[in-house]
Amino acid sequence: MKSQNIKLRLKNLSKESGVYKMLDKKGSVIYVGKAKNLKNRVSSYFKKSSGDEKLKQLQARISDFEVFITKTEIQALILENDLIKQYNPKYNILLKDAKSYPYLYISDDKHPRLGFFRGKKNKNYKYFGPYPSKYVARDALVLLKKIFKVRQCSNSFYRARSRPCLEYQIGLCSAPCVGKISDEKYVQDVNMVSLFLNGKAGKVLNQVSQKMESASIELDYEAAADYRDQLIILRKIQERHGSQFESDMDVISVSTSSGVHCVVIVFVRSGKQVGNEKFFPKNAKDESSEGVLKAFLPLYYLGKNIPRMILVSHKLQDKAILELALKTKIIQSPKSDKKHFLEIAKLNADDHLKQHLESTFTKNNQLISIQKVLALPSKPNYMECFDISHTMGEATTASCVVFENGLPKTSKYRQFNINDITPGDDYAAMNQVIFRRYSKLQKQKKQMPDIIFIDGGLGQLNQAIMVMDSIGIDSPVLVGIAKGEGRKAGLETLIIVENEKVKKINLPPFDPALLLINHIRDESHRFAIKNHRKKRAKSRTQSSLESIKGVGSLKRSALLNHFGGLQEIENASVDELQKVVGINNKLASKIRESLKK
Repeated sequence: MKSQNIKLRLKNLSKESGVYKMLDKKGSVIYVGKAKNLKNRVSSYFKKSSGDEKLKQLQARISDFEVFITKTEIQALILENDLIKQYNPKYNILLKDAKSYPYLYISDDKHPRLGFFRGKKNKNYKYFGPYPSKYVARDALVLLKKIFKVRQCSNSFYRARSRPCLEYQIGLCSAPCVGKISDEKYVQDVNMVSLFLNGKAGKVLNQVSQKMESASIELDYEAAADYRDQLIILRKIQERHGSQFESDMDVISVSTSSGVHCVVIVFVRSGKQVGNEKFFPKNAKDESSEGVLKAFLPLYYLGKNIPRMILVSHKLQDKAILELALKTKIIQSPKSDKKHFLEIAKLNADDHLKQHLESTFTKNNQLISIQKVLALPSKPNYMECFDISHTMGEATTASCVVFENGLPKTSKYRQFNINDITPGDDYAAMNQVIFRRYSKLQKQKKQMPDIIFIDGGLGQLNQAIMVMDSIGIDSPVLVGIAKGEGRKAGLETLIIVENEKVKKINLPPFDPALLLINHIRDESHRFAIKNHRKKRAKSRTQSSLESIKGVGSLKRSALLNHFGGLQEIENASVDELQKVVGINNKLASKIRESLKK
């Protein structure tokens, strides 16, 4: 992330409480934290620190950040804990103690055991959690024992039984150890526990209710009473541990302002927020929030695994049709136990929209500044920038990055492999890439950019001017970006040639026009280096035989096996090359000629 983008995002951050994720350059979460004031807390990571070495290491690795607003600090604390358990960030050392993460598990024994767990997981077991504390987990175990009677004893105790233990006598275990329950019936009970712990409480309640009715019809009143007691305890668990057993759902809120819409989805799994996503739908300027939501739902969900319920922020006229199409339940007016998720989604939708609008406003100001600096008749909404990259002339590449309305359009980026020039000749490389790019656009009658930036001084700029004159294109403004003293950002010089006169422009370091120009230049530099390194690595690991047409993998192996190495092949005559199976006189001559070059 570029420094000016970080400054802009920090400036627009919300001052509400919430959780933040720090990301490295690969997009991996390296730290999760909570904040009473997100703006103040997140901004502190981008200031010079006099703190300990660990903090300095964290700051050095931060490349991006994400924030999520919560209604209260308590919610931020809970969400922070959940995210730390989910991502295991490298720098959350004090929170990575496994003792903080209690789970329940079902073993893979013949008669599976339900138990409490901390520590290293067994890959063959099923785990449920994590739970907020060991007390909540153990409380759930006690209640589940009363309902499903699945054994919780240790394996050594289980194997040593010759008669039922006290747990069976008081009705807390079905005693599979001595055959008091069939294997089939015991597996059914284990599956019910698994369903319940996976958040499928409704399904379990229905099954128990059906068994109670069946027992009642068959006049088995003792069994019916047992099932009734199970239902009572199951509902008690739901009340006490509702956040652990609540069904999966997505929560969607739409926020609208100035003709722009922001859609935020909060993903809730087993009662916990596990992530979120934001969208800014295109071509929706004149649509209502309800219209955007109606169009968004099928576009996003069809063809995906859909949760059992979706909470939405606006009422939908076609709710019944959408429910049938998506095969899920859409809730427009949630009850209090779910309403807070919708309020959180709305808070985040409002904040993302605010930041988006402020960012758009800033980009618009930057474009207007460039228009004034370069004396253009209108805002430059379409700009391109070129850069050349090589290592001492090796693997020369060129990049072309495209910016529309002040934002990078990565789908339109182009890379060029530069060939047939003197190694290290940046002028010839720039000449070639400009010709290849714009002669093709001209031939295809495609739109030309408003401005073409050249990352380089007057020499590279003159090459671009010569090419554009030669192919008869005079509409784009060509601007060279010469590096400043010590190659420091903010000291660049803009170079323009008008009526064969060179004009140099130096702008203040934080001028809006220069900030955007530097962003464009940095992006072209990054893209050029990325592709150059890829090409260089490939050329250094690729055999020179691979580039010879007609020499496939089999013939290459035959040559290497016959001569013992590439150097011996290079020294071999045409006659010697022909002694290899599959190499005729014509191909031998081609190999000899290619290796000489």
